[in-house]
Amino acid sequence: MPDSMTKKGGFITLFFISGTLSGVMLSGFGWLANLIVYLVQEFNVESINATQIANVVHGCINLLPVLGAIIADSFLGSFHVAAISSFISFLGMILLILTAKLSSLKPPPCEIGSSFCRAPSKLQYVVLYLSITTASAGLGGSRYTLATLGANQLDKPKDKETFFNWFFFTVNASSIISSTAIVYVEDSISWALGYTICFAANFIALAVFLAGQRFYRCDKPQGSPFTGLLRVVVAAVRKRKVLLSSRSEDYYHEHCETSKVMPVTANGWFRFLNRAAMKTEGDIDSDGLIARPWKLCSLEQVGNLRTVIRLVPIWSSGIFLITPVAIQSSIAVTQALSMDRHLGSNFKIPAASIIVVILVSSSFFVALFDRFVFPTWQKLTGRPLTLLQRIGIGHVIIVLSMAISAMVESKRLKTIQDNKLEALPGAIVPMQVWWLFPQLVVIGIGDAFHFPGQIALYYHEFPASLRSIATAMVSLVVGIAFYVSTALVELIRRLTGWLPGNINSGRLDNLYWILVTAGALNFMYFLVCAKLYKCRNIEKEVDANSGFDI
Repeated sequence: MPDSMTKKGGFITLFFISGTLSGVMLSGFGWLANLIVYLVQEFNVESINATQIANVVHGCINLLPVLGAIIADSFLGSFHVAAISSFISFLGMILLILTAKLSSLKPPPCEIGSSFCRAPSKLQYVVLYLSITTASAGLGGSRYTLATLGANQLDKPKDKETFFNWFFFTVNASSIISSTAIVYVEDSISWALGYTICFAANFIALAVFLAGQRFYRCDKPQGSPFTGLLRVVVAAVRKRKVLLSSRSEDYYHEHCETSKVMPVTANGWFRFLNRAAMKTEGDIDSDGLIARPWKLCSLEQVGNLRTVIRLVPIWSSGIFLITPVAIQSSIAVTQALSMDRHLGSNFKIPAASIIVVILVSSSFFVALFDRFVFPTWQKLTGRPLTLLQRIGIGHVIIVLSMAISAMVESKRLKTIQDNKLEALPGAIVPMQVWWLFPQLVVIGIGDAFHFPGQIALYYHEFPASLRSIATAMVSLVVGIAFYVSTALVELIRRLTGWLPGNINSGRLDNLYWILVTAGALNFMYFLVCAKLYKCRNIEKEVDANSGFDI
């Protein structure tokens, strides 16, 4: 490693990265957490429609990190992507302030549930969606890029795993502050003032990030990592008629000395792909380098593609792990709007702040697990709790939270029926909002198990050239899950009468029981995927001692 690289990085950089992450999340969650309420109260959008819009926005925010990761790995590097994204978010906050401040950019106000509410004009929708899109792009592009940049500053795998735990903790802690203090300002004082605070947090985050530039260890982009993966597929297909060899010297290695110490075994997984590394006439120049890169790849490149393919099933199981949480976190806000949120006689809890329960729970249990539970488990059993085991426990806990949600919603609907409130849009149910807390606490516990576990799993298992994309894989799962949740809710709305515009006359409990069933099936799918992945790794480790797998 060059001296310039060894002199940079280390724990000093985490001060700047954590400060930047805190500001970005304060700003982002300051408007995102209260988006449903903003749409309902300021733009006269029906509650279920507002929930659907919020889910789409969440999906965009969680899909954009993948694009940011590709750009970081291929062209600009993590530092520049994070800096540009923070600036884009900065511009989005300016537009959001304008939508809140200028009366010409929103429709006249009306009471929640009123049938005489005026919908926004086309111009008002354009400005609103432009502001949300810009702010979303900035938030989505910076969050997980900062995770990669932070992990790259550390050398020891244990330090990186701890960093991911505290990355998750910082995200949640910042989100808690924004979802309480900033949301309270928006609800009780002024939307414009709340968004201005978000703007200031974004500005400070960008300043702190740039101030630490001279300390960062910045990896240079190596070109598109997907090109190398695609080359393996193309080369293997072009050599599909070539017979595989059991001799190591018949395959191309990136390092000459590798071929001298790696004998060839006769078994393995995805043997077909090894054809991409088979040397044939004209594949190699006189200097020993690859002459035809789309017909010959190294065994290391073949191994990279195998690693990605083997992780896909486990990754896909995360989609329906997150889908129930996406639905719950959005619908809980609409439930809270219809419940008694008074704390004493003068204070009323903002509906959007109900999600803070998830954030507080997950932050607390991440710290508890990292500092006490996991070390204690290792001392008692003599082995650490593996990343796959952590993710599996998260699956079980999330399913449990959906069952609790269904029972609480049944209680809420019974209270509505007893008080004959079904036909009154916007009516407040005489039931304390505290009833929603248990299910949200349990979701937080599940998140504390599976989120850090997934980030660490992908970061450690993915090839080094795909590190930025590895940390964005969790974000990709979350993004797809929000779109799946939107489609699922829309499908149920079309096929049943469970989700009308007035949720007090609906059957949300049936939706939750569907999620319980689907979550249980998804957990069984995860167990199969995890078992196969474990077997492949064992096989790989055995083969590593005797050679590579053909």
